[in-house]
Amino acid sequence: MKRFFLLIVASLLSASLFAEVEVASSSLAVAGPQPGDCVVFREGGAGLLLRTPIYWLRGSVVGVMRERRLAAACPRIAKSATALSPADHARLAAAMPCVDEGVEPREVDVLRVRLAVVDWETPWSPQQGTTGWLFRGRFLDQTLEKGKEIDMDARWLQRCVGSP
Repeated sequence: MKRFFLLIVASLLSASLFAEVEVASSSLAVAGPQPGDCVVFREGGAGLLLRTPIYWLRGSVVGVMRERRLAAACPRIAKSATALSPADHARLAAAMPCVDEGVEPREVDVLRVRLAVVDWETPWSPQQGTTGWLFRGRFLDQTLEKGKEIDMDARWLQRCVGSP
């Protein structure tokens, strides 16, 4: 019985590791996004055995911009991660990339993309999922509509592979 349990745990861990390798290989950081690429922003999926639902936003890259930003101190919000409001999430996202307090601010290169929204799946109530960057048909503080263009950091996106 103990061997059987260990076998199940080992297979779940290996499946989790292979999933991480697939996600890493589909990252946009390696080659960089190109106009016309299908990209997806995913949120959720935490947990080893019982995973939270994965919500997503899929789009097509319309434009790519490189810019230099000053990475200043990250905003401090005195709430737990599950208590953050959509406005809190938008404030944190606008400050990225940022550095911890006490670290000297520095200039960094940031790759931004404009993407045309194609499809999405968001939670509609806190019972369906925590209020994250995707909630009630919105991405941060922007209402999602097919064809609408959204500007975001390329590091938040992955290439589309099969279904979201």
